[in-house]
Amino acid sequence: MKRKHFYSHIVDTSTISLELGNMDLTPEERVHLLSLVDSNIHHVILDLILSELSEDDKKIFLMRMAEGKHEEIWKFLKVKTNNIEEKIKKVAEILKTKLYKDIKETKGE
Repeated sequence: MKRKHFYSHIVDTSTISLELGNMDLTPEERVHLLSLVDSNIHHVILDLILSELSEDDKKIFLMRMAEGKHEEIWKFLKVKTNNIEEKIKKVAEILKTKLYKDIKETKGE
């Protein structure tokens, strides 16, 4: 089961999921690849956010993330950063484009 992240409402990976679904993969391979996609997106988003925060704010952010308090995370980020939702969308789209290209190349398209 896919874990819900605090940014899940603004980052959609369904196109990558559909593309993987069109490949000759076992269900286990597909689930594994989707997990890697999710993990990669998660890491680029965390890297982006942490690069925008002070050392003290990083600790607060990580604590709220560990607690899974999505609304509090967004309130905090909106106060401590500028246009973070747009930045998250942008880094996620860049990575998704790269992953989509890799999938197409693997399929020989």
